[in-house]
Amino acid sequence: MSSSSSNSVPPLLITEALGFSPQLLLDDIINIANAAVTDGVNGLEGFLENWAEQRPDKQDNNHHQEIESGLVAFQTLLEHHTDLAFDFFEAWCLRNIFAIPPDLPIVLPHQENLDLTAKPEKEEELIEEVARLRAEIDSQRRLHLLLTRALRTAKRKRLESERRLERISSLDPHRLDILAKLPAQLLTMHDAVSNLPPMDAATIAAMTQITLSEPGKRQWETSKTGYLNWAVSMLLERARADENARGSATIDGITRNVEEIGKADQLRQAFEITESIAAGLRDVDRGLDSSQMEE
Repeated sequence: MSSSSSNSVPPLLITEALGFSPQLLLDDIINIANAAVTDGVNGLEGFLENWAEQRPDKQDNNHHQEIESGLVAFQTLLEHHTDLAFDFFEAWCLRNIFAIPPDLPIVLPHQENLDLTAKPEKEEELIEEVARLRAEIDSQRRLHLLLTRALRTAKRKRLESERRLERISSLDPHRLDILAKLPAQLLTMHDAVSNLPPMDAATIAAMTQITLSEPGKRQWETSKTGYLNWAVSMLLERARADENARGSATIDGITRNVEEIGKADQLRQAFEITESIAAGLRDVDRGLDSSQMEE
């Protein structure tokens, strides 16, 4: 087959406009024609063989040889005329059907509003811009991946924190309030004890010799009577210590003892604060033990 091309429009433009190559379409048409010729020859061969079998002089083998040679000549003649005819058909289609005059402007739908008069410098700038945008898209893609991983990590940590909060949410907030008040009470006790006057040796000796009325409590902590008994014993101890003193010395000693006893109120206040703190700590310990048993 011979093919001729037109100088009017480049074949690629026609292929782009049609969506397929014209040459492939023509080749398919020619192949269909050749297949029809082959089928016709095969059908004629079957007919002639049946005709030869039905002849009365079957002993003559020259009929089969004549049929084969005749079929070969017939097929060759048909293929020659087919090729010649379709060569003209192919050339005519390429020059007339699949040809566009050069003076006819063609604008494909996807080529509308395109500026084909751009300079090479402008085209290079556009190519660089496209490369930059591709790099930016790639960076955004990687950033999105990192943010997705960070979001998953944050969600996992949030779930862990919520589980921890559920484990400690059984604690009573009232007990936490008591614990928050303990430092202020300790500071108050420290200030009260710091303001107490120093005790002399006689007072310390008298305190060590007092018999406790109740386990865990000193005599001046039990009741008002205990406090008075303790004060009287303190006076007696001071009187025995100063029995050799006379006159104004004795009166001064008694006055000092009375002042000492009067300042003992501060000591009692300090011990009362200490006792309240101890009670608060015991309540907290019991609350913590009960919460652990419930868990």
